[in-house]
Amino acid sequence: MKRSAGLPITGLLGTRDGARQRQAHAIVTAFSGVYIPRLPGNPRIPLAKRRDWDSTVRMIRRGFLDSESRKDLTDLARDGSAAHRLARRANALVLLDDGMSCEAIAKVLLLDDDTIRTWYRLYEEDGIEGLASFGYEGGACRLSEEQQDKVKAWITETLPRTTREVGAWIEKECSIEYQGRSGLIALLHRLGMEHRKPKTVSRKLDPEKQAAFIKAYEGLLKHLEADEAVLFADAVHPTHAVRPVGCWAPKDTPIAVAQTSGRQRLNIHGAIDLETGHTRMLEVETVDAASTIKLMIALLAMYPRKRVIHLFLDNARYHHAKLVQAWLARPGCRIKLHFVPTYCPHLDPIERLWGLMHKHITHNKCHETFKDFSDAILTFLREEVPRNWRIYCDDVTDNFRVISPKDFRILA
Repeated sequence: MKRSAGLPITGLLGTRDGARQRQAHAIVTAFSGVYIPRLPGNPRIPLAKRRDWDSTVRMIRRGFLDSESRKDLTDLARDGSAAHRLARRANALVLLDDGMSCEAIAKVLLLDDDTIRTWYRLYEEDGIEGLASFGYEGGACRLSEEQQDKVKAWITETLPRTTREVGAWIEKECSIEYQGRSGLIALLHRLGMEHRKPKTVSRKLDPEKQAAFIKAYEGLLKHLEADEAVLFADAVHPTHAVRPVGCWAPKDTPIAVAQTSGRQRLNIHGAIDLETGHTRMLEVETVDAASTIKLMIALLAMYPRKRVIHLFLDNARYHHAKLVQAWLARPGCRIKLHFVPTYCPHLDPIERLWGLMHKHITHNKCHETFKDFSDAILTFLREEVPRNWRIYCDDVTDNFRVISPKDFRILA
Protein backbone atom coordinates (compact mmCIF):
# COMPACT_ATOMS: atom_id res chain seq x y z
CA MET A 1 0.00 0.00 0.00
CA LYS A 2 1.29 3.42 -0.89
CA ARG A 3 1.60 5.84 1.95
CA SER A 4 2.22 9.56 2.06
CA ALA A 5 5.85 10.60 2.06
CA GLY A 6 7.20 11.59 5.46
CA LEU A 7 4.10 10.39 7.36
CA PRO A 8 4.52 7.24 9.53
CA ILE A 9 1.88 4.52 9.40
CA THR A 10 0.81 5.31 13.01
CA GLY A 11 0.43 8.95 11.97
CA LEU A 12 -2.12 7.92 9.37
CA LEU A 13 -4.38 6.74 12.18
CA GLY A 14 -5.34 10.38 12.76
CA THR A 15 -5.96 11.40 9.16
CA ARG A 16 -9.33 12.66 7.98
CA ASP A 17 -9.39 10.08 5.16
CA GLY A 18 -11.48 7.21 6.53
CA ALA A 19 -10.20 4.61 4.01
CA ARG A 20 -6.52 5.41 4.62
CA GLN A 21 -7.14 5.38 8.35
CA ARG A 22 -8.66 1.88 8.24
CA GLN A 23 -5.80 0.57 6.08
CA ALA A 24 -3.16 2.00 8.41
CA HIS A 25 -4.95 0.53 11.40
CA ALA A 26 -4.98 -2.92 9.85
CA ILE A 27 -1.25 -2.75 8.96
CA VAL A 28 -0.17 -1.62 12.44
CA THR A 29 -2.27 -4.33 14.06
CA ALA A 30 -0.93 -7.05 11.78
CA PHE A 31 2.75 -6.13 12.11
CA SER A 32 2.77 -5.45 15.86
CA GLY A 33 0.71 -8.44 16.88
CA VAL A 34 -1.11 -6.23 19.37
CA TYR A 35 -4.59 -4.80 18.91
CA ILE A 36 -4.34 -1.04 18.50
CA PRO A 37 -7.62 0.74 19.19
CA ARG A 38 -8.64 3.17 16.50
CA LEU A 39 -8.42 6.77 17.62
CA PRO A 40 -10.97 9.30 16.40
CA GLY A 41 -9.74 11.36 13.49
CA ASN A 42 -9.53 14.59 15.45
CA PRO A 43 -6.80 16.79 13.97
CA ARG A 44 -6.61 18.79 17.19
CA ILE A 45 -4.91 15.88 18.99
CA PRO A 46 -1.13 16.42 18.61
CA LEU A 47 0.63 13.75 16.57
CA ALA A 48 3.25 13.28 19.30
CA LYS A 49 0.51 12.52 21.82
CA ARG A 50 -0.99 9.93 19.47
CA ARG A 51 2.37 8.18 19.11
CA ASP A 52 2.91 8.18 22.87
CA TRP A 53 -0.54 6.70 23.35
CA ASP A 54 0.12 3.97 20.78
CA SER A 55 3.46 3.10 22.31
CA THR A 56 1.96 2.99 25.79
CA VAL A 57 -0.53 0.37 24.59
CA ARG A 58 2.26 -1.90 23.38
CA MET A 59 4.34 -1.41 26.52
CA ILE A 60 1.96 -3.22 28.89
CA ARG A 61 3.97 -6.24 30.05
CA ARG A 62 3.50 -8.58 32.95
CA GLY A 63 5.43 -7.89 36.12
CA PHE A 64 5.31 -4.06 35.88
CA LEU A 65 4.23 -3.83 39.55
CA ASP A 66 6.70 -4.02 42.40
CA SER A 67 5.80 -6.29 45.30
CA GLU A 68 4.60 -3.50 47.58
CA SER A 69 2.38 -1.87 44.92
CA ARG A 70 0.95 -5.27 43.96
CA LYS A 71 0.12 -5.97 47.60
CA ASP A 72 -1.60 -2.59 47.97
CA LEU A 73 -3.69 -3.13 44.84
CA THR A 74 -4.57 -6.69 45.86
CA ASP A 75 -5.70 -5.53 49.30
CA LEU A 76 -7.76 -2.79 47.68
CA ALA A 77 -9.41 -5.25 45.30
CA ARG A 78 -10.28 -7.57 48.21
CA ASP A 79 -11.47 -4.78 50.54
CA GLY A 80 -15.25 -5.06 50.76
CA SER A 81 -15.56 -1.54 52.22
CA ALA A 82 -13.86 0.12 49.23
CA ALA A 83 -15.91 1.63 46.42
CA HIS A 84 -16.81 -1.07 43.91
CA ARG A 85 -15.52 0.83 40.90
CA LEU A 86 -12.17 1.52 42.61
CA ALA A 87 -11.79 -2.14 43.63
CA ARG A 88 -12.56 -3.19 40.05
CA ARG A 89 -9.80 -0.92 38.75
CA ALA A 90 -7.33 -2.37 41.23
CA ASN A 91 -8.37 -5.89 40.21
CA ALA A 92 -7.76 -5.05 36.55
CA LEU A 93 -4.23 -3.76 37.30
CA VAL A 94 -3.35 -6.93 39.22
CA LEU A 95 -4.58 -9.10 36.34
CA LEU A 96 -2.52 -7.03 33.89
CA ASP A 97 0.53 -7.62 36.09
CA ASP A 98 -0.22 -11.37 35.94
CA GLY A 99 0.08 -11.21 32.16
CA MET A 100 -3.56 -11.20 31.08
CA SER A 101 -4.31 -9.13 28.00
CA CYS A 102 -6.53 -6.08 28.03
CA GLU A 103 -9.03 -7.94 25.84
CA ALA A 104 -9.24 -10.87 28.27
CA ILE A 105 -9.65 -8.64 31.33
CA ALA A 106 -12.28 -6.55 29.55
CA LYS A 107 -14.21 -9.72 28.70
CA VAL A 108 -14.11 -10.90 32.33
CA LEU A 109 -15.18 -7.51 33.71
CA LEU A 110 -17.78 -6.91 30.96
CA LEU A 111 -15.99 -3.80 29.73
CA ASP A 112 -14.15 -2.74 26.61
CA ASP A 113 -10.37 -3.07 26.35
CA ASP A 114 -9.86 0.69 25.86
CA THR A 115 -11.15 1.22 29.39
CA ILE A 116 -8.55 -1.20 30.79
CA ARG A 117 -5.79 0.62 28.92
CA THR A 118 -7.03 3.97 30.28
CA TRP A 119 -6.86 2.62 33.84
CA TYR A 120 -3.32 1.42 33.20
CA ARG A 121 -2.33 4.86 31.91
CA LEU A 122 -3.87 6.58 34.95
CA TYR A 123 -1.90 4.30 37.26
CA GLU A 124 1.33 4.83 35.36
CA GLU A 125 0.92 8.61 35.57
CA ASP A 126 -0.36 9.15 39.12
CA GLY A 127 -0.34 5.81 40.91
CA ILE A 128 -3.31 4.82 43.06
CA GLU A 129 -4.37 8.49 43.28
CA GLY A 130 -4.81 8.54 39.50
CA LEU A 131 -6.67 5.25 39.69
CA ALA A 132 -9.03 6.73 42.30
CA SER A 133 -9.80 9.81 40.21
CA PHE A 134 -13.19 9.61 38.51
CA GLY A 135 -13.27 13.12 37.03
CA TYR A 136 -16.00 14.49 39.32
CA GLU A 137 -13.89 16.29 41.90
CA GLY A 138 -14.44 19.76 40.45
CA GLY A 139 -11.89 22.52 40.27
CA ALA A 140 -9.92 23.64 43.29
CA CYS A 141 -10.40 27.15 44.59
CA ARG A 142 -8.00 29.59 42.96
CA LEU A 143 -7.57 31.47 46.25
CA SER A 144 -5.45 30.22 49.12
CA GLU A 145 -6.94 29.79 52.59
CA GLU A 146 -5.37 33.05 53.66
CA GLN A 147 -6.77 34.89 50.65
CA GLN A 148 -10.23 33.41 51.23
CA ASP A 149 -10.18 34.65 54.84
CA LYS A 150 -9.13 38.06 53.57
CA VAL A 151 -12.00 38.18 51.06
CA LYS A 152 -14.49 37.06 53.71
CA ALA A 153 -13.31 39.76 56.12
CA TRP A 154 -13.55 42.45 53.44
CA ILE A 155 -17.09 41.42 52.44
CA THR A 156 -18.17 41.32 56.08
CA GLU A 157 -16.85 44.84 56.60
CA THR A 158 -17.95 46.57 53.38
CA LEU A 159 -21.05 44.54 52.28
CA PRO A 160 -20.56 44.99 48.51
CA ARG A 161 -23.76 45.08 46.47
CA THR A 162 -22.62 43.27 43.31
CA THR A 163 -20.32 40.43 42.28
CA ARG A 164 -18.61 42.92 39.99
CA GLU A 165 -17.30 44.79 43.05
CA VAL A 166 -16.11 41.54 44.61
CA GLY A 167 -14.32 40.45 41.43
CA ALA A 168 -12.63 43.85 41.04
CA TRP A 169 -11.38 43.76 44.65
CA ILE A 170 -10.04 40.20 44.30
CA GLU A 171 -8.23 41.13 41.10
CA LYS A 172 -6.70 44.20 42.76
CA GLU A 173 -5.71 42.58 46.07
CA CYS A 174 -4.99 38.99 45.03
CA SER A 175 -4.04 39.42 41.35
CA ILE A 176 -6.58 36.74 40.38
CA GLU A 177 -9.20 37.49 37.74
CA TYR A 178 -12.56 35.74 37.63
CA GLN A 179 -13.94 35.80 34.10
CA GLY A 180 -17.59 35.03 34.91
CA ARG A 181 -20.17 35.59 37.63
CA SER A 182 -20.78 31.87 38.18
CA GLY A 183 -17.30 31.31 39.62
CA LEU A 184 -17.63 34.31 41.93
CA ILE A 185 -21.07 33.22 43.09
CA ALA A 186 -19.77 29.73 43.87
CA LEU A 187 -16.87 31.29 45.81
CA LEU A 188 -19.21 33.53 47.82
CA HIS A 189 -21.47 30.61 48.69
CA ARG A 190 -18.44 28.58 49.75
CA LEU A 191 -17.43 31.45 52.05
CA GLY A 192 -20.88 31.43 53.67
CA MET A 193 -22.16 34.57 51.92
CA GLU A 194 -25.54 35.17 50.27
CA HIS A 195 -27.15 38.10 48.49
CA ARG A 196 -29.71 39.53 50.91
CA LYS A 197 -32.09 42.46 50.97
CA PRO A 198 -31.96 44.39 54.27
CA LYS A 199 -35.13 44.81 56.29
CA THR A 200 -36.36 48.23 57.36
CA VAL A 201 -36.15 48.63 61.12
CA SER A 202 -36.85 51.83 63.04
CA ARG A 203 -34.04 53.03 65.28
CA LYS A 204 -36.68 54.17 67.80
CA LEU A 205 -37.98 50.69 68.54
CA ASP A 206 -38.30 50.12 72.29
CA PRO A 207 -38.04 46.41 73.18
CA GLU A 208 -39.34 47.00 76.71
CA LYS A 209 -42.53 48.71 75.47
CA GLN A 210 -43.06 45.92 72.95
CA ALA A 211 -42.71 43.26 75.62
CA ALA A 212 -45.12 45.14 77.90
CA PHE A 213 -47.68 45.45 75.09
CA ILE A 214 -47.48 41.75 74.23
CA LYS A 215 -47.87 40.79 77.89
CA ALA A 216 -50.90 43.09 78.31
CA TYR A 217 -52.49 41.81 75.09
CA GLU A 218 -52.07 38.17 76.07
CA GLY A 219 -53.44 38.95 79.52
CA LEU A 220 -56.49 40.59 77.95
CA LEU A 221 -57.18 37.51 75.81
CA LYS A 222 -56.84 35.18 78.79
CA HIS A 223 -59.47 37.08 80.77
CA LEU A 224 -61.74 37.98 77.87
CA GLU A 225 -65.43 37.48 78.65
CA ALA A 226 -67.97 36.06 76.23
CA ASP A 227 -69.61 39.47 75.84
CA GLU A 228 -66.34 41.16 74.81
CA ALA A 229 -64.67 41.44 71.41
CA VAL A 230 -61.17 42.39 70.24
CA LEU A 231 -60.53 44.14 66.93
CA PHE A 232 -57.64 45.86 65.19
CA ALA A 233 -58.29 49.04 63.17
CA ASP A 234 -56.22 51.06 60.72
CA ALA A 235 -56.42 53.02 57.49
CA VAL A 236 -54.98 52.17 54.08
CA HIS A 237 -54.66 54.20 50.88
CA PRO A 238 -54.13 51.87 47.87
CA THR A 239 -53.30 53.63 44.61
CA HIS A 240 -54.87 52.64 41.29
CA ALA A 241 -51.73 51.08 39.85
CA VAL A 242 -50.34 47.62 39.26
CA ARG A 243 -47.45 46.45 41.44
CA PRO A 244 -44.93 44.40 39.41
CA VAL A 245 -43.51 41.46 41.36
CA GLY A 246 -41.22 38.62 40.38
CA CYS A 247 -42.66 35.38 39.02
CA TRP A 248 -41.52 32.19 37.30
CA ALA A 249 -41.85 32.24 33.52
CA PRO A 250 -40.37 30.52 30.44
CA LYS A 251 -36.80 31.69 29.92
CA ASP A 252 -37.33 32.88 26.35
CA THR A 253 -40.66 34.64 26.96
CA PRO A 254 -40.49 38.41 27.72
CA ILE A 255 -43.14 39.35 30.28
CA ALA A 256 -44.63 42.72 31.20
CA VAL A 257 -47.59 44.21 33.04
CA ALA A 258 -50.02 46.76 31.66
CA GLN A 259 -49.82 50.00 33.63
CA THR A 260 -52.69 52.42 34.23
CA SER A 261 -52.36 56.15 33.62
CA GLY A 262 -54.50 57.24 36.57
CA ARG A 263 -53.09 58.00 40.05
CA GLN A 264 -56.32 57.96 42.03
CA ARG A 265 -56.25 56.68 45.59
CA LEU A 266 -58.83 54.75 47.55
CA ASN A 267 -59.14 55.72 51.23
CA ILE A 268 -60.28 52.90 53.50
CA HIS A 269 -60.75 53.02 57.25
CA GLY A 270 -61.36 49.50 58.52
CA ALA A 271 -61.18 46.95 61.32
CA ILE A 272 -60.87 43.16 61.60
CA ASP A 273 -61.77 40.58 64.25
CA LEU A 274 -58.99 37.97 64.29
CA GLU A 275 -61.18 35.40 66.00
CA THR A 276 -63.90 35.29 63.35
CA GLY A 277 -62.34 37.07 60.37
CA HIS A 278 -65.22 39.54 60.24
CA THR A 279 -64.29 42.93 58.84
CA ARG A 280 -65.81 46.39 58.67
CA MET A 281 -64.39 48.48 55.86
CA LEU A 282 -65.50 52.07 55.21
CA GLU A 283 -64.68 53.93 52.01
CA VAL A 284 -64.14 57.54 53.08
CA GLU A 285 -63.15 60.81 51.42
CA THR A 286 -60.53 61.57 54.07
CA VAL A 287 -59.11 59.52 56.92
CA ASP A 288 -59.41 61.73 60.00
CA ALA A 289 -61.12 61.98 63.38
CA ALA A 290 -64.55 62.00 61.76
CA SER A 291 -63.86 58.77 59.83
CA THR A 292 -62.56 57.21 63.05
CA ILE A 293 -65.86 57.97 64.79
CA LYS A 294 -67.82 56.63 61.81
CA LEU A 295 -65.83 53.39 62.02
CA MET A 296 -66.51 53.00 65.74
CA ILE A 297 -70.25 53.63 65.18
CA ALA A 298 -70.20 50.90 62.53
CA LEU A 299 -68.48 48.51 64.97
CA LEU A 300 -71.14 49.18 67.61
CA ALA A 301 -73.78 48.24 65.06
CA MET A 302 -71.76 45.17 64.08
CA TYR A 303 -71.63 43.95 67.71
CA PRO A 304 -74.91 45.13 69.29
CA ARG A 305 -74.75 42.58 72.12
CA LYS A 306 -71.12 43.00 73.13
CA ARG A 307 -70.62 44.74 76.44
CA VAL A 308 -67.09 45.89 75.59
CA ILE A 309 -65.33 46.22 72.24
CA HIS A 310 -61.55 46.40 72.64
CA LEU A 311 -60.21 48.33 69.66
CA PHE A 312 -56.45 48.36 68.98
CA LEU A 313 -55.13 51.30 66.96
CA ASP A 314 -51.83 52.81 65.92
CA ASN A 315 -50.71 56.23 67.11
CA ALA A 316 -51.96 58.30 64.19
CA ARG A 317 -52.84 61.82 65.30
CA TYR A 318 -56.51 61.53 64.34
CA HIS A 319 -56.87 58.53 66.69
CA HIS A 320 -55.88 60.83 69.58
CA ALA A 321 -57.98 63.77 68.40
CA LYS A 322 -60.06 65.67 70.95
CA LEU A 323 -63.18 64.96 68.90
CA VAL A 324 -62.56 61.23 69.26
CA GLN A 325 -61.84 61.51 72.98
CA ALA A 326 -65.05 63.47 73.51
CA TRP A 327 -67.07 60.87 71.64
CA LEU A 328 -65.59 58.06 73.73
CA ALA A 329 -66.37 59.96 76.95
CA ARG A 330 -70.09 59.68 76.37
CA PRO A 331 -71.96 57.72 79.03
CA GLY A 332 -72.42 54.06 78.15
CA CYS A 333 -69.84 53.99 75.37
CA ARG A 334 -68.90 50.34 74.82
CA ILE A 335 -65.64 50.90 72.94
CA LYS A 336 -62.31 50.90 74.75
CA LEU A 337 -59.20 52.00 72.86
CA HIS A 338 -55.76 50.35 73.13
CA PHE A 339 -52.75 51.78 71.32
CA VAL A 340 -49.98 49.79 69.68
CA PRO A 341 -46.45 51.02 70.59
CA THR A 342 -45.04 53.60 68.17
CA TYR A 343 -43.00 52.41 65.17
CA CYS A 344 -44.29 48.85 65.66
CA PRO A 345 -46.37 47.82 62.63
CA HIS A 346 -45.37 44.23 63.36
CA LEU A 347 -47.62 44.42 66.43
CA ASP A 348 -50.65 45.45 64.36
CA PRO A 349 -52.12 42.42 62.53
CA ILE A 350 -54.27 44.54 60.22
CA GLU A 351 -51.05 45.68 58.55
CA ARG A 352 -50.67 42.07 57.43
CA LEU A 353 -54.19 42.19 56.02
CA TRP A 354 -53.19 45.13 53.81
CA GLY A 355 -50.25 43.12 52.52
CA LEU A 356 -52.54 40.17 51.79
CA MET A 357 -54.87 42.52 49.93
CA HIS A 358 -52.07 43.77 47.66
CA LYS A 359 -50.91 40.22 47.01
CA HIS A 360 -54.33 39.23 45.67
CA ILE A 361 -55.47 42.49 44.03
CA THR A 362 -52.53 44.62 42.82
CA HIS A 363 -49.55 42.28 42.34
CA ASN A 364 -49.13 41.81 38.56
CA LYS A 365 -52.82 42.65 38.07
CA CYS A 366 -54.09 45.66 36.17
CA HIS A 367 -57.63 47.02 36.64
CA GLU A 368 -58.68 49.10 33.67
CA THR A 369 -60.78 51.65 35.57
CA PHE A 370 -60.64 53.07 39.07
CA LYS A 371 -64.13 51.69 39.71
CA ASP A 372 -62.96 48.17 38.85
CA PHE A 373 -59.96 48.69 41.12
CA SER A 374 -62.09 49.92 44.04
CA ASP A 375 -64.66 47.16 43.63
CA ALA A 376 -61.96 44.48 43.59
CA ILE A 377 -60.32 45.75 46.80
CA LEU A 378 -63.52 46.33 48.75
CA THR A 379 -64.99 42.98 47.65
CA PHE A 380 -61.85 41.21 48.80
CA LEU A 381 -61.80 42.95 52.20
CA ARG A 382 -65.54 42.85 52.87
CA GLU A 383 -66.50 39.46 51.43
CA GLU A 384 -63.54 37.32 50.41
CA VAL A 385 -61.61 37.55 53.67
CA PRO A 386 -64.53 36.70 56.04
CA ARG A 387 -65.79 33.95 53.72
CA ASN A 388 -62.38 32.23 53.46
CA TRP A 389 -60.93 33.17 56.83
CA ARG A 390 -59.85 29.56 57.44
CA ILE A 391 -57.45 30.04 54.51
CA TYR A 392 -56.22 33.56 55.31
CA CYS A 393 -56.05 33.34 59.11
CA ASP A 394 -52.47 32.03 59.04
CA ASP A 395 -51.37 35.13 57.11
CA VAL A 396 -53.10 37.63 59.42
CA THR A 397 -52.19 36.58 62.96
CA ASP A 398 -51.37 38.02 66.35
CA ASN A 399 -48.21 35.95 66.64
CA PHE A 400 -46.25 38.85 68.10
CA ARG A 401 -42.54 39.04 68.87
CA VAL A 402 -40.14 41.67 70.15
CA ILE A 403 -37.86 43.28 67.56
CA SER A 404 -34.78 45.15 68.69
CA PRO A 405 -32.36 47.18 66.53
CA LYS A 406 -29.58 45.40 68.43
CA ASP A 407 -30.54 42.17 66.66
CA PHE A 408 -29.50 43.63 63.29
CA ARG A 409 -26.47 45.18 61.74
CA ILE A 410 -27.83 48.59 60.82
CA LEU A 411 -26.39 49.86 57.52
CA ALA A 412 -25.29 53.47 57.42
